[in-house]
Amino acid sequence: MIIYTHISLKNILYNKTKKGDIDYLLINIYAHMFTEQELAQARAILKANKQENLLRFIDKLDNNKKEKIIKQILNLDFTQLNKLYEETKSSAEIINKKIENIKYVDEYKLSDEAKERYTNIGEKVIKNNQYAVVTMAGGQGTRLEHNGPKGTFKVDVDPEPKYLFQILAENLQRANKKYNVILPWYIMTSTENNEETVNFFEKHEYFGYPKENVMFFTQGNLPILLENGDLIVDKDYTIKEAADGNGCIYSAMAKAGVLENMKKKNVKWIFIGAVDNILLNMVDPILLGLTIDEKNEAASKSVAKASPKEKVGAFCKINGVPSVIEYTELPEKMAEEVDEEGELLFGEAHIMCNLFSIQALEKVSKVQLPYHVAHKKSNYMNENEEFVKVTEPNAYKFEAFIFDAFNFFDDISILRGKREMDFAPIKNKVGNDSPDTAKELYNNYWKNTKI
Repeated sequence: MIIYTHISLKNILYNKTKKGDIDYLLINIYAHMFTEQELAQARAILKANKQENLLRFIDKLDNNKKEKIIKQILNLDFTQLNKLYEETKSSAEIINKKIENIKYVDEYKLSDEAKERYTNIGEKVIKNNQYAVVTMAGGQGTRLEHNGPKGTFKVDVDPEPKYLFQILAENLQRANKKYNVILPWYIMTSTENNEETVNFFEKHEYFGYPKENVMFFTQGNLPILLENGDLIVDKDYTIKEAADGNGCIYSAMAKAGVLENMKKKNVKWIFIGAVDNILLNMVDPILLGLTIDEKNEAASKSVAKASPKEKVGAFCKINGVPSVIEYTELPEKMAEEVDEEGELLFGEAHIMCNLFSIQALEKVSKVQLPYHVAHKKSNYMNENEEFVKVTEPNAYKFEAFIFDAFNFFDDISILRGKREMDFAPIKNKVGNDSPDTAKELYNNYWKNTKI
């Protein structure tokens, strides 16, 4: 038996007559239905996975509201979800891991000879059109209380306010002019903000960047779970999902055909950075040259931690492989350790400024990075179809982190920059890493920089 939803047969026939096309009739019918078999299968899946709360909820809905949620249930990986939920019950086992500091190169302590050598190596790749840039822009400006994709946030910099996307576009345009190239620009969005992001670029005519050299792709999603493991129903009567973290960028690039597109363009090296750092140097020949000279497949720019307790991930080696350890996982005693020069042993902050060879990206796109658990607030629809707004964390969100890919390499290159030259993030509405602090760093940088 077929259950029709959304469009009555009468309306479909009317549309079909207007269109004069039997295909239109068939498309409308098959696009708006589910079968009793699918409904029964969804019920069985929910029961087997102890999601009776959702089962009771679905049974109360009319057919129109059932359709999307049934399709979602049939496509969810419950084996993965159940495993992720079990992991919320255990803490990170850092105690059993061997944590060591990792070597880095300080850009501002390089000899003129070394700096020139790395620059020449890097510039050769860039000038040969073998370099591309990826921007991670899947987030909304929630913490900034901004209504829209984070990249559409406007910063009040001198001499006039600019959007985050605009600042990045101008950054790339300067590099294009310097090296006489047009760099391919790939922008990762989310299902939540993709349409709005693309429309924003269209409205602003890509800020003068050649449209044919810009490609958008979306990251994946994972359901959010309540503290008891229940799936959440959102206000649109679908299972609530969230972006699966910046670490899923590798598989997203493969799935969306980005890696194939890069290979067709003969791209050899790819920079991946975040949308919210307005001092981000996306085309850094010294970082690129250092990486090639050290014969590594991956690299990252760092800045020295402002203090042992700064809330940033720090580069290190865990069980012998390159890693980034979260500030919440680094024991306090280790966080305060210093070397003979008084530098923090675990003081290299990861600032989302990463570089990979095309071979490295292909490699990590085929592996599943671990998911990290975040305890978050999540509004939900209750069984009485009332949308409940919460004030305290009540749910778990699962995210993969981009830096966990470093674990799959024997070594990576790390180039230490300076905060005032490389790192002006906008994450919070006020205080540290806010528009005010970023604006000050940005304005000071350009006062002292010749274009």
